[in-house]
Amino acid sequence: MATEDTDAALVERAKRGDTRAFEMLVVKYRRRIERLIGRMVRDTDLVQDVAQESFIRAYRALPQFRGESAFYTWLYRIAVNTAKKTLLELKRDLLVTESARIGRDDDDETSRLENELSDAASPDAVLASKEIAATVNAAINGLSDELRQAVTLREIEGLSYEEIADVMNCPIGTVRSRIFRAREAIALKLRPLLGTREGERW
Repeated sequence: MATEDTDAALVERAKRGDTRAFEMLVVKYRRRIERLIGRMVRDTDLVQDVAQESFIRAYRALPQFRGESAFYTWLYRIAVNTAKKTLLELKRDLLVTESARIGRDDDDETSRLENELSDAASPDAVLASKEIAATVNAAINGLSDELRQAVTLREIEGLSYEEIADVMNCPIGTVRSRIFRAREAIALKLRPLLGTREGERW
């Protein structure tokens, strides 16, 4: 893919000491990494710090990057591990709260969902879309760490099952199981709003 080819070229330049090349990778992935970390940490003030630490670790580890996976999946894995390490050091649980996303702009997936759902623009439709978005967020927030990470990487970041298995360092069958369970949990919360029956998703 063109993106992967571009990343590979930038990585090779960064390995040779071109700091500008790595800065370009940081610019490209910073918001996505912050959004991923924002799903894991409670303190919104920590998000940028953990993201910065993730990029520092990635830069230091560049010589070990062999290109066996896409750069962004490798970077995601570092970000996930850095967030976990930070939270363990601070003795915090791996729960996300709404405060982790306050102030996010058009990159915020909830805002996009609300905007997409509220195109009908009637007051009832806008209210319903906001209620659905809030319900989805609450359902995701209530998931276990593993389920939340898996469904976030799949539904929000758009990674493949193989890429998620790489990021989460687990078998692909485990990834499929976690995503299935996460979707079921979200569907359970949405059924009263959407009027769907058991066995239907949304």
